[in-house]
Amino acid sequence: MISVSGLSKAYGGRTLFRDVTFRLSNGRRIALVGGNGVGKTTILETVVGLREADAGDVSIQKDTRVGYLPQELLDSWNGSVLDEVMRGADHILQIESELRELEGELASGDPDVMERYGALQSQFEQMGGYQLEADARSILGGLGFTTGDMDRKLAEMSGGWQMRAALARLLLQKPDVLVLDEPTNHLDVDSVLWLEQQLAAFPGALLFVSHDRDFIDAVAERVVEVARQTAVEYVGGFAEFVVLREERIRMAEAEAANQARKIAHVEAFIDRFRYKATKARQVQSRIKTLEKLDKIEVPEIEELKLNFSFPEPRRSSRVVVEIKNADIGYDDDAAVVTGANLVVERGQKIALIGPNGAGKSTVLKAILGDLKPRSGSVEIGNNVDVAYFAQHQVDALDLEKTVEQEFRMTVGEQPKNRNYRTVLGSFGFSGDAVDRRVADLSGGERTRLALAETMCNPVNLLVLDEPTNHLDIPSCDVLEDALSVYPGTVLLVSHDRYLVRNTVESIVEVRDGKVTQYLDVEEHILNPSNAPSSTSSRTTDAAPAKGAKGGGKPLSRKEEKRIEAESRQAHSKRTKDLRKRVERLERQAMRAEEVVSGLEEQLGDPAVYEDPEEMKRLVATHEQAKTKAADLVSEWEEAVERLDAAS
Repeated sequence: MISVSGLSKAYGGRTLFRDVTFRLSNGRRIALVGGNGVGKTTILETVVGLREADAGDVSIQKDTRVGYLPQELLDSWNGSVLDEVMRGADHILQIESELRELEGELASGDPDVMERYGALQSQFEQMGGYQLEADARSILGGLGFTTGDMDRKLAEMSGGWQMRAALARLLLQKPDVLVLDEPTNHLDVDSVLWLEQQLAAFPGALLFVSHDRDFIDAVAERVVEVARQTAVEYVGGFAEFVVLREERIRMAEAEAANQARKIAHVEAFIDRFRYKATKARQVQSRIKTLEKLDKIEVPEIEELKLNFSFPEPRRSSRVVVEIKNADIGYDDDAAVVTGANLVVERGQKIALIGPNGAGKSTVLKAILGDLKPRSGSVEIGNNVDVAYFAQHQVDALDLEKTVEQEFRMTVGEQPKNRNYRTVLGSFGFSGDAVDRRVADLSGGERTRLALAETMCNPVNLLVLDEPTNHLDIPSCDVLEDALSVYPGTVLLVSHDRYLVRNTVESIVEVRDGKVTQYLDVEEHILNPSNAPSSTSSRTTDAAPAKGAKGGGKPLSRKEEKRIEAESRQAHSKRTKDLRKRVERLERQAMRAEEVVSGLEEQLGDPAVYEDPEEMKRLVATHEQAKTKAADLVSEWEEAVERLDAAS
C-alpha cells in the first residue's frame, strides 16, 4: 500500500538519514527504532505527507486511508469524549446522514430512491454502522475510559487522556495504514496490553515508533533501525532484531578483516615493486584498484554508557515509608484507596503498577506529603531525603539556558570529586551537546536532562513517575543501569514492563481501591492476561515483602512447582517469535522445493527441447527456483540453530 524508496533528509549541514527504504503492505507491522534525534519522527511525518524529503519517494496506492497519531496533539476539542472519537468514522456517519435524508423520500415510491437507499443501507451495515457507537465505547473502555468519562468534555481532560482519545478515534476509523509515534507513552499496563492485542490483530499495515521492547516484541514482525544516517530492516520482533544485528556486525567484522588482509597484501606488492620498471604497469593497476575500493565499514551499536557514580546519600532509618490502614482521597469525594498498608525498607526498589485512575499517583502524593490521609497514617522515616521526577519537571526546564547552565542551576556547584560534564555525557549530552539551548532539544532529550537533574542529587529516596515517556531505547538502558546501581531506595511508577522486570525486586499493585504487594516481579502481574490459576505469592494488604528472598521460610514443593511453571511460561514467551519464524521458513522452504520438483518434471519432458526459447526460459526459471529454495533452507537452518541456542 505504501512504498518508501531512498528517502534522505538533512537540516543545515547535518544529514539526518539517507536512502531509507521499506514497504508497508497488508499485515506488515514495522517498528522504527533508534536514538533520539536520528529522524524517526521525521520519517513518519514524511510517510504521512506532513514533510517533504530532500530525495526519494513515498508512493501511496490510490484510495489508501492513512491514520496518524503524533507525539504532540494540535487538535482543538469541542465535544464530549465519545463525540470526538465518533468523528473518526465520519465516512460512516456521512452515509448514515444520507440514509436519514432518503428515509423522508421513500414514501414517494420512486424506484431510484429505493435502490439508492438499499445500496447505502447494505454499505452502512457492512462498514459496521449499526454497532459504531458500541465499538467506540468498547475501544474507549480498552484504553481506560470509564462510562462517565465518555460523556465528559474532552477539552477539560489532561493531555494524556486527550492522546488516548485521539488513539481511540484512529482505531475506530480503521484506516488501511496506521502510523503511530510512541503510542504507549500515556497508557497504563492494562491499556498497553489491550493495545498490543488490537494491533497484533490489525489487518492493515502498521508503522510505529516505540521505546517499549515488550510492546515491539508483541506487535512488530519487522524492525527498521535508524542509526548512523541510514536504516536497516530486520525480520522479527525486538528480541530477534538484537540477535540479527549482532550477527550482521560479526559478519561485517569478518568481511572487513578479510578485506584488510587483501589490502595489506596489495600494499606490500606496491611497496616491493614500486621502483621496478618491469612491474610498473602492475603496480599502477593495483594503486588504481585501491583508490576505487569501497572499504567495508563495521556498523557500531550506539549505546550510552553510565560512567559516573552517584553521590553517597546519608543513611536513612531502616523503614523509609510506612502506610498504616490509610484511606486516601481528595476533598469530599470517595476515597481512592482504602485500608492501605505498605512498608518500604531502606535500599528496596519497588514498582507501583495498576490502571490509570486506580490511585498510584494518589499514593505517591500521600508519601510525598502533598495529600493527607483521611484515616490511618502515612509516615516517612528519619533522615529520608526525597527526589521526585514527573513529567512536569520537563515542563519546568528553562528553555533559554544551555544544557550545562540548566543542569548547574538545578544541582548547584560542582564538588571537587565530581565532573558534571561526565554526568551529562552519561545521559547523552557529550561534547558540544552541553552547549545546545534547552529549547532546541527534542522531547526525549529534555526528559533525559530532567532525569539527570533528579538523579544527580544526594538523596536516599528516589520517586519516579513514568520516567520513560519520550525516551529512546538507549536512554532507557541508561536509566536501567542508573537504577541498578543507585545506592538508595526507589519507588518507580512505570508501564514499561522491561524496565520494571530489570530494575525492581518487588511490585505494589494499586487496583480497585486496594494496595497489594507481591514478593517478586511476577510475570502474571505485569501481564494480567497471562495470569496463572494457581495462588499468587502476594502479601495481604501490602505487608512487608519478606521470605522468598530475605531468608524466610523455605519454599514448599507446591510453590517450587509454581515457580518452575512460570519460568517455563516466560521461556515460551521469549522463544515464541523464533518458533513462529522456524515454522514459517519451513513451510516456505517446502513450497519452494515443490516448485523446483515441478520444474524438473517439465525439464524431463523431451518435447520441451523442441522449442529453444521455451527451454531457455524453463532452465532459467529452474535455476532461480533452486537458488530461492537453497536460501530458504539456509535461513531455516539458521533459525533452528538460534532457537536451539535460546532453548
